[in-house]
This record gives sequence, C-alpha cells and structure tokens, in this order.
Amino acid sequence: MRPQTPTSPRRRRLALPVVLAGSVASLILALGLSPTVAAFTAQIQNSVNTAGSGTLIMQETVTTSGGTTITCKSTDSTTIDTNSATCSTINKYGGTLTMTPGQTVSTTINITNIGTAAASSFTLTPSACTQSNNGTPNGSATDLCTKMTIVVSSGSSTIYSGTLAGFNGSAINLLSNLGTSSVTANTTVPFTFAVTLPSGLGNSYAGLQVSQPLTWNFGAGS
Repeated sequence: MRPQTPTSPRRRRLALPVVLAGSVASLILALGLSPTVAAFTAQIQNSVNTAGSGTLIMQETVTTSGGTTITCKSTDSTTIDTNSATCSTINKYGGTLTMTPGQTVSTTINITNIGTAAASSFTLTPSACTQSNNGTPNGSATDLCTKMTIVVSSGSSTIYSGTLAGFNGSAINLLSNLGTSSVTANTTVPFTFAVTLPSGLGNSYAGLQVSQPLTWNFGAGS
C-alpha cells in the first residue's frame, strides 16, 4: 500500500478560487434563465368575448267570446329558416255569416314580438277581397266587397277606414301609424277589426260572403 501524499498548502490555495468561480458562474446562469421581476405590474384578461344572432318571431293571439285563447306563431309547422306560417284559426273579420244590414262585427287580436331582436319594420299587407256564395239561396249582387266596410285600429290610431275593396295591395307601415320606431322583444300591439254590412242593402246581397287574406310582417336589420 502506497502512503498518501499530503496536499500541499499551495494546491489548497489554488482550489478555493476555482470552486468560488464555478459557484459564481452557476449563479449567473441561473439568474439569466429566471424571468425579470418588475416592481409594478398591471393586467386585464377578457375571458368572455362572444357574439351571436337574435331571433325575430311573431305571435298572433285572439281570445274568443267563450274565453278560449287561440295562438299562431311564425314558427308554427316551419323551421326558423322559413319563419313564416299560415294561420287559419284566427278570423279577424269575425267569421259571422249571419250579418244583417247595419250590423258591425268587431274582433280584437294581439301581435307580439316573442323573439329576442327588435322589429325595426312592421307592416300589414291586405290581399284582394273576393266574394262567394254563403249557402243557398244567394243574392245576385257581385259587388259586396265594395259595399262592406272595415275600420282597422290600434288604440287611438286608425290604420284604415273604408271599403274592403279599397283595403288591398300596398303594405301598410304600421310603425308610422303607431308613432313608434320599433316593436321591441316581448312587446304586444293590439289591433281591432270592425267589419260593417251597410244599412239599406236589399235581398240581392243576401246569402253572400267575402274573404280577404291579410299578411303581417316583422323586419329587423338593414
């Protein structure tokens, strides 16, 4: 066994600076890899950034004399892509086929925006009035549409007043008549239709009836 050679004082003096230099280098490297910490910081994170489309859905309701409420929606039997439905259960002219001269039949209905978007346009477009027989016997007159009159109103606003024949063709700007710029979501607008069979009509107008389709339209967007 070889005897260990004692470390000389000179070699111990050289080893200490080497160890210190390595430690300093490691410290510098560690600091270089660490993030810089500022004295002042501020941050805002927006976690909810969404956008989407609303819906524009029209609902028409009427309450019958028996207290039953009848409802039609623009989405009935259709998809939202179409959003247009035909309502054959609400008769705005009353459906009375036993009127006598001088009699007026009134019906009040409600149009409601049950969607989420405001309707910036609202129109009513009447189609042509047509005449047909109502059972038998029938009078020979052919101009009942020019005789029967109608008054369409909403509150204190009169939308139309005149004959059924004249209530035809052009879309009526209801917002203008109502004095408003839109029908907002969950807003209901009432309309009353008062149909009159004028006094003085003779037997030639007996046993006849009229029919007139009406189309409501909401619009939103540019």
